[in-house]
Amino acid sequence: MSLSLTFLESLDGADAATAAAFREVADTATRFDGYHPFNEQSLLDASAGRRRAALILGGGSAETLGAAIIGHGELDLVILPEHRRQGFGAEAVEELLREIDSAHELTAWAHGDHPAARALAERFGFDAVRTLLQLRMPLRDDEPDSAAVPPDSGLVITAFRPGIDDAEWVALNALTFASHPEQGAVTLSDLADRMKEPWFDAGDFLLAREARSGDDSAAEGRLVGYNWLKIEEAETDGNRLGEVYVIGVHPDAAGRGLGRLLMRAGLRRLRERDCTAAALYVEADNEGAVHLYRSLGFVDHTIDVQYRRGTRQ
Repeated sequence: MSLSLTFLESLDGADAATAAAFREVADTATRFDGYHPFNEQSLLDASAGRRRAALILGGGSAETLGAAIIGHGELDLVILPEHRRQGFGAEAVEELLREIDSAHELTAWAHGDHPAARALAERFGFDAVRTLLQLRMPLRDDEPDSAAVPPDSGLVITAFRPGIDDAEWVALNALTFASHPEQGAVTLSDLADRMKEPWFDAGDFLLAREARSGDDSAAEGRLVGYNWLKIEEAETDGNRLGEVYVIGVHPDAAGRGLGRLLMRAGLRRLRERDCTAAALYVEADNEGAVHLYRSLGFVDHTIDVQYRRGTRQ
């Protein structure tokens, strides 16, 4: 069966039936695999038309076989479970590569580190360059509450204030993740996009500030850390899952236990919001962060691998 690609100008701007078909592919794969085939940034870019989303169709029958997102030097692909192990993945990659400027470096995420993805990566000359762990832990109501800020810490934790804290947070996030290819590049526009998402709640965006002498509220003290939580309404694996979406500490404040304090505050907030499990993503080689999360009770759930193909010689 030969393949064809149907590109969408944007997920939000496409006709309703085509956009629904794309989302149904992603949802079906998620239910089968236990993880989403596209990361959040890819979906946001596809919705805004910054990357190209595509349906992968069977030739004569025009049967939907899978979906993909390309652009910004990245390729993301999923084949529906019932059409796997039939060679469609390799054929789809060949078609997609024709749409991409192969003179530039190209990356691809394999969510779940699927064996078929490893085989495709080897076949098309991609090398594994990053490993991202998803960790999870159960949340119980009877766990002791140790999230209070010590009175002698000189810190206060407050909720994010949209329109007030935006620029300061973007600046701290860029500093904290200066060497991270995605998180460190988040802009004010990216922040605004996320604040428009249905899951956004300013109360789930915790900021740690230095207390000012004589200031009881300390709301205007220097921002030194944050723990942004993401809670979606749909249950996952029978749990109401809360994600530690991104957590960061100013380099000047490192070594003061602020990361652990912010994590405990975040876990308390998730319990208050009736979450029954917590999840987070962390680079496998970030040994300090992995140690912290495991010490709090997080364990391995899934592994994502990023592959990279160099420029054409």
